[in-house]
Formats: sequence, C-alpha cells, structure tokens
Amino acid sequence: MAGARHLRPCTRISACLALPGAHARRAAGTARQLLRQGARTGGLPSRASSRTSPRLAGARSGRREARPADRRRVPDDRYRVRNEPSDQRISRAYTAMSVPWCAMDLVPALEEPLKKVLGPATAKVMAEHLGLHTVGDLLHHYPRRYEERGQLTHLADLPMDEHVTVVAQVADARLHSFASAKAPRGKGQRLEVTITDGSGRLQLVFFGNGVHKPHKDLLPGTRAMFSGKVSVFNRRLQLAHPAYELLRGADDEAAESVDSWAGALIPIYPATAKLESWKIAKSVQTVLPSVQEALDPLPDSLRDGRGLVSLPEALLKIHRPGTKADIEDARARLKWDEAFVLQVALARRRHADAQLPAAARKPKPEGLLTAFDAKLPFTLTEGQQKVSKEIFDDLATEHPMHRLLQGEVGSGKTMVALRAMLAVVDSGGQAAMLAPTEVLAQQHHRSITEMMGELAEGGMLGGAEHSTKVVLLTGSMGAAARRQALLDLVTGEAGIVIGTHALIEDKVQFHDLGLVVVDEQHRFGVEQRDALRGKGKQPPHLLVMTATPIPRTVAMTVFGDLETSVLDQLPAGRSPIASHVVPAADKPHFLARAWERVREEVGKGHQAYVVCARIGDEEDDPKKAKKKSPEDEAEKRPPLAVLDVADQLAKGPLQGLGVEVLHGRMQPDDKDAVMRRFAAGERDVLVATTVIEVGVNVPNATAMVIMDADRFGVSQLHQLRGRVGRGSAAGLCLLVTEMPEASPARQRLNAVASTLDGFELSRIDLEQRREGDVLGQAQSGVRSSLRMLAVIEDEEIIAEAREEAAAVVAADPELEHLPGLRTALEALLDEEREQYLDKG
Repeated sequence: MAGARHLRPCTRISACLALPGAHARRAAGTARQLLRQGARTGGLPSRASSRTSPRLAGARSGRREARPADRRRVPDDRYRVRNEPSDQRISRAYTAMSVPWCAMDLVPALEEPLKKVLGPATAKVMAEHLGLHTVGDLLHHYPRRYEERGQLTHLADLPMDEHVTVVAQVADARLHSFASAKAPRGKGQRLEVTITDGSGRLQLVFFGNGVHKPHKDLLPGTRAMFSGKVSVFNRRLQLAHPAYELLRGADDEAAESVDSWAGALIPIYPATAKLESWKIAKSVQTVLPSVQEALDPLPDSLRDGRGLVSLPEALLKIHRPGTKADIEDARARLKWDEAFVLQVALARRRHADAQLPAAARKPKPEGLLTAFDAKLPFTLTEGQQKVSKEIFDDLATEHPMHRLLQGEVGSGKTMVALRAMLAVVDSGGQAAMLAPTEVLAQQHHRSITEMMGELAEGGMLGGAEHSTKVVLLTGSMGAAARRQALLDLVTGEAGIVIGTHALIEDKVQFHDLGLVVVDEQHRFGVEQRDALRGKGKQPPHLLVMTATPIPRTVAMTVFGDLETSVLDQLPAGRSPIASHVVPAADKPHFLARAWERVREEVGKGHQAYVVCARIGDEEDDPKKAKKKSPEDEAEKRPPLAVLDVADQLAKGPLQGLGVEVLHGRMQPDDKDAVMRRFAAGERDVLVATTVIEVGVNVPNATAMVIMDADRFGVSQLHQLRGRVGRGSAAGLCLLVTEMPEASPARQRLNAVASTLDGFELSRIDLEQRREGDVLGQAQSGVRSSLRMLAVIEDEEIIAEAREEAAAVVAADPELEHLPGLRTALEALLDEEREQYLDKG
C-alpha cells in the first residue's frame, strides 16, 4: 500500500475514460481487483515486473514481508479460475480496458482508500460524518479558516448550540468535590477550567474520571485548541467535556518541528463531534506526501497565462500555509480548478448537443403565428421580440435548441413560449408544454386557448383557417377525455398539448414532436424531462422556463449547458406593487389593519389572496416530528393553515365577503372550479397554499396577505407577490410574521419588501440558502460539490472559466491531449451527475 502511494504518476491513467462513465468505473474496479489478487499470488504479467516497485509486487498493508517481484510462485489450482492463470485474466482485463500497463494503474495514490492509510476506525468516521473515502477526498477537504499561533480566538462571537474549535489560553483551573447519586460520600469530582482570549472568558467543565488528565495538562498560562459544543449554564457560556490539543511554546520548537502545527498558521477544518479539527489535520499530514502525484487538470498555457501555482503546490499551501499569501495563492488556484472542470463538463455537453440532428422548424410566412400576432390586443415588448428572434433562429437550425428562458415575474414568458410553439405547429410539428402541477397545467391550457380564440379550434366548427387543436392531458382526466387526447396526439390532430407528468407515460405517443417547453425546471426530475424528449422521431428542441430570475452565475453553472435568454422588461400596463412587513407579534394592530386593507380593496371591486404554508387537515404525529432548529423552537407553533384561517376570516374580520379555499389535496375538478369562479370575479377572497405560486393570472386581484411569511424562501415570496398587480390597479403585498425584529428571518422579509428586482432578490436567496450541488438538482442545504468556489462572489472566475473551457473543448472535444483534465472530470462526474448532464 505504501509503495502504491509513492509510485510515479502515470500520464495514461485516464485512458479508461474513453469508456462511458459507469462502464469505465466497473472495468477499472475489476482490473484493480484482479491486479491485487495477481500481486498476492505472484501472478503479475512479465511486462509489469520491470516497472513495478518491489514493495508493491507482493505486499499489502500489514503483510509481514514484501516479496520482490522477480520471486515468482508457480500458481496452483487455488489461484486459478476455470483453469485460467491469473496473469492471463489480468491481461484480459487490461486488454478490455485498452489501458497501457503501468504501476500507477494499480492503485493511484489519490484513489487509495483512507481505510488503508489511516486505519478502519478513523476512516469509518470520516466516511460517515464527512463523506470522505479516499486520499483525494481528504486532500480536498479544505480548512474553513486559520488561527494565528500568537493570536487567540474571539470568544464573544461563539454561536450557541454549534460545534466550535477555538484557540485560547488557560486563565484558571479549579477542582471541586461534590456528592451525587453515583458518589454519595462527596467523592464526585468536577474540574472547572476558565479560558480567555484576553478580553472574554469561556468556562470548560469536566466530570468524574475525565478530570485527571485535563487537571494535569491545563495549567494556568497553557495555550491549547479546544473543541466542543457551546452551551449555557448559569447564564455563562461553557463547553462540557471538550476535546483539546496542547500548543507548545517557542522553547519546544525542536519537538514541534515534527508535529502537525509546525507553521505559524493553524488550519481549522470543518469537523464533527466525532472527529476534531486537529485529528483531521494530523490525518492530512499523513497523506500530504501524495499531493506530488496529483494530476493537474489545468492546461499549462492556462495556468501560466493566469499566474496560477501548480496543483501539488496549491494543496500543500492550503493545508500547511507559511503565510497568508500562501493561502490566497492556493485559494485562487483551487477556485479555478472547480470553475474550469465544471465548465468543461458543461461545454462538452453543449458540444455533444450541437452534433445531434433535429428537424429545422420554420414558421410559414402567412400561417398560424402570423394570424395569432394579428389578433393580439397589445404590442409585444422589445424584450419579447428580441427573445422570440433568438428562439426562432435556434428553431431554424438542424440541431436541437437547448435554451433557458428566464426573467422577471410577470414579464410575459408564457407569451414568448406560446409563439415558439405556434412556429413549430406552422412547420408541421407538435409542441408539448410540461407543467409541474395540475392547477398550473389547467391554468396554462385555459389562458392559451383564450389568447388563441378560434385559432385553438382546429377541426371544430367555427375554427379559423389557420388553426390547430390545443389539448390538456393530466393524470386525473376521465377515461373518455383521455382516450380522445391520446388519439389527437398520435394522429397529429392536436398541435399543442399541455400537461403534467402524465405526458411522459409510455402510452403517450406523438405524431411529430418538435418542441418541448418545460415550465418551472427545478420541479421536474431528470428522467421525466428525458422521457418526454425521447418521444420525438428526432431529438426535439427544448425550451426551459424559470419562474423567478436567477443570477447570471447560476445560469452559467446550474443551467450551463443551455443558452440563456433574459426577459427583464415588464409589459405595458402592469402596475407597481407595494410590499410591507406586518409584525403581528410586536404590533397586533398592524394585522387588524391588514384585514381592513383587504376589505377596502374588495370594496373597490377588486379581489384578494391569503396565502398559508399548510393545508390544516394533517394529523400531527409526534413520532414524525423533525428535530427543530433554535429558530423553529422560538416559533413554538406550526404554521397557520388554510382551512383554519379561512374559517376564522369568514367568521371574523372578513365576515360577509365571499371567501373560498384552494389547496393541493382537493380533487382536480374542484380546484379548477374554484379557480374559474375566482377568475370570473364570483369570489372576493381566495385562501390558498402555494398552488397559486406560478402561472395564476387574475388581473382583478390586487391584494395579497402572506401568513407566516418567514416560512417561505425569498424567491418563493417574490413569485407569490407576482400574482397581484397584473392589471391596471396598483398591487399590495403584506408579509405577516411573528419573528422578532433582529432575527435573520425578519431581515429576509425586509429585503423582499424593499425591492421588486427579482435578480437582486435571487442573489440574496442564493447567499442565504447556499449553492447546493450545482451539478445535481440544485437543491439548497445539501453538501456542495463546490468546496472553494462561491457562485455569487466568484462571478468573474466563472465567466472566464466558461470562455477558457469553450476554447479547450472546441480544439480538443475528447480531451485526448489533457489526461489530467479527463481524470478530474471522472472524479466530478459520478454516474448520477453524468446522467444529469446527459439528460438535462
């Protein structure tokens, strides 16, 4: 094992990447297993023996003796499989992989399992709690921050209930005796140690048998690193039974030169209660020699042109910096690695897409699109016209369009998408719109048929000359209506279909699917989008719409394999929306005034929404209750529910008004009937969950009250707010919360109330939620594949990396001359992420 870590790097290690990702990994795994068996049995092929380290040829970690490679044991039947010698089996595996034989292929240093290097106990904790499995994983587990040896951690800023690591000096240590159930005669012992940063103080407490060692170690004046969970006892911050590591003074320099803390800067790693920062640092010290064998993913020209240090140097400097300048050099380099490798993955996806065939879809000069434009009662905005041209240019090519359409709430994205669908129908193809919910699918179907009028009545009496049929397909449709819709699709009678996940079922067949429009991308799984795209005779064109704006850098990462169009101009006639935070706990009369404002709006002939986070017919199961955060504990109640609030409003502040409810658990026909009544003005107030978040368009609705607004995300609040102010009258959005003024939740709400700029709010949202895994489903709160790169802060690096990646892939699509980059791509693109890129 040790020999494997110190072999020379093999520049052909990544040749197995020529195989598809999953097959390459399986082949590599099989080969390594055979190689290890061959090494144990002495059955290595002769061409390996001259290249392989004698230590590696017969040794594994823990063997008593390392047998030289030239001492062969003749294999007996115990080492044969179906009478085939192991060297032939190994050669066969390598022939299948088409990988040249070299020592590095046995176990590349950075792929060495931590179990072999650090032992099973440490490796198990690292795998379970930190997700680290190999030497490479550990080397890419970067310090969170650094403490300077001569300086102490500022103790006043420690967060409650969190695991922390601090550097401090012992001010005082006292041993107390006490009586307890376990020590009734007063023989119980408690050690109280006070540590200081020079101004603030923090108490450490140890009990029972655990007092002896710290009582000996933690003498006044001693400096150490302490790790534990911050709690409060008698109104004082304390760490109970913290782990600690003594920091030796200058007079111990000789002893310290071999220690993990030889530098002036002490790395503090993301740690857990099971594994302290300094133990991680010592583990890093063990594997640090392996950095010399790291294959550099950056081309030499890029690295030299931008003055970046090599990868081995960057890894050494990030883990063992001598100065702050070392840290900056390392971070600059490692950020480029993450940005560049990710952008190369996306650039290769774009390049592959550009090679696919697709039918060009050009609208007829005097066809359905022209007839639709002629009957529009308004003029398209400049933005709509510009984006439509970009889409039409893409549709006219013989390669599938992959375009992201994003923009401000209410900017007319649906209109742009409809015109693209009509252009495809004009060319003889069909268009499908995939919506995330039945409510939204029904809303789109209703609004599109209304906008098209007689142009949506193809094959029917009264249909226009240039017309088509627009059908709806959802899971809850009756059997007869469903059969008719399926028939219309397979015969080509229906040019446009709008539906939910029911569209991707095996039974659904198209005559000639030319365009897929995905509304609200993040609500669909990869397989669902891929299944719909697979229903075309050739790959159909793809248009993805996002409900709220996303920052440019997110568009370059999460949606980096799509070209981007932006609508940032609202249609004429849209009214401004006034937003206010209503602090219901601090100022109850503000909430009373909110209901008065709703009555005033209804008195003017308008309508209102009231939004709640919960339906209210759930049974609270204590067994399913999740562990609550401190902020949740402060709330001390579940969110207000639609059914409860509607009942209270109808009997209380909104008595006499027409109040109705809408939520996701209602029957589809009932939901549709409620929306139709509200849209027709037959109801004054709609109390709903977030089913109204997207696509609902009732111009007469001018007021919205969002209960427990702190339970919603920033982008979600902005999206909800976009349901009002869609007509000529001004809109009003009231954000009701019981959170205290200084809380982060209130700051979030203040940000939403202060601006209508969705792009600015999306940046705030991303900063608060963290990037998530940009190659996965882009969900927040999960462990990110970006360890060093910050999507918001490093916008410039991402933009430059995108340009560099595009140039590299254009010159060498298969990366044949960049083996280090291919290896880095394999590490990034595990099977799940590879599928995401392939299908996204």
